[in-house]
Amino acid sequence: MSETMKILGAPGLYVQGPGAIGRIGDIVASLGTRALLIADTHVERMVAPRLAEQLAAVGVAFSSAALAGEVTPGNIAKLAVEHRADVVIAAGGGKGVDAGKAVSRELGARLVTLPTAASNDGPTSRVFIFYDDNHKLLSAERIPRNPDAVIVDTQILAGAPRHLLVSGIGDALVKRYEAAQCVGAGGLNMFGGRATVASVSLANVCEQVLREHAVNALAVAGSGEPDEAFEKVIEACILLAGLGFEGSGLSIAHAMTRGLSAVPATAEALHGRQVAYALLVQFVLENRSHSFMGDQFAFYAAVGLPASLAELGLSQPDTDELRTIAKHTHAAPHTRNFERPLTEDDLIDAMRRLERMH
Repeated sequence: MSETMKILGAPGLYVQGPGAIGRIGDIVASLGTRALLIADTHVERMVAPRLAEQLAAVGVAFSSAALAGEVTPGNIAKLAVEHRADVVIAAGGGKGVDAGKAVSRELGARLVTLPTAASNDGPTSRVFIFYDDNHKLLSAERIPRNPDAVIVDTQILAGAPRHLLVSGIGDALVKRYEAAQCVGAGGLNMFGGRATVASVSLANVCEQVLREHAVNALAVAGSGEPDEAFEKVIEACILLAGLGFEGSGLSIAHAMTRGLSAVPATAEALHGRQVAYALLVQFVLENRSHSFMGDQFAFYAAVGLPASLAELGLSQPDTDELRTIAKHTHAAPHTRNFERPLTEDDLIDAMRRLERMH
């Protein structure tokens, strides 16, 4: 392990602020001559006209395609066969950005991400998720390199529903604590290397920003009017969290997405809500103090994150459901990035202990 290189990857360009979408024409023109927007139907209707106008002005051919259904290998292959482009614009929340990443890999195209909600930190990273048609997680995939550009228009993001930002805060909050476990256990980051001082620092700062500004940022979520607190939280949710997790590595909180997506009652919960709950399970496994857990519960309540399986959609979980969650979590590779080896029973016990804390 001591011989493994330190590796940090990042997008080529990050642009954030109200009206940032206005920069996309020149950015795409610097990358190619044929652009393809990949998004869900709602986002396609929202951004395609603006993109078409901007790209026409710089002489870039433009087309768009809406993803129907889940981000499955079959759906992505179909989109890639039907369209040709040398630049893919991946727009939306988690699904649209993941679909755009997958299509860009199929086409061998450059990639620009355009998040329309800060529900997760996917816009900066190489990672995307394949699901089956029932939204069960199949595999974590990678594109060859980080996006060429990330365009974060905070006016658009401030108009997105509040619950999507809550999810983004949950996804970002976990990165500091997963980084600490992965680095402490000698685990590798998402580039197969060791963490840099920079990536761990970014994960730590990410949590600090959220603690200080998340509640105020949520107060303007949905208004379409970003303020300074909102800008800081968006940067934490997308840039700091993205660089922090890819460069530092993951642990129990993200491993549990495998388990939680295997149980119907929790499978449909947004990614950020899943990992936020799972972080509390990680804290129980770490034997955190009563006062520490109380502080976490207070912050979760202030933000609106789930602190129990019931709040995640699974009321009165039975032994079989807990075993299913534990089995799939234990099989996930990130589970090895922990301070000690864990068993399925350890995970079940931690979930039960967490339920009793309320």
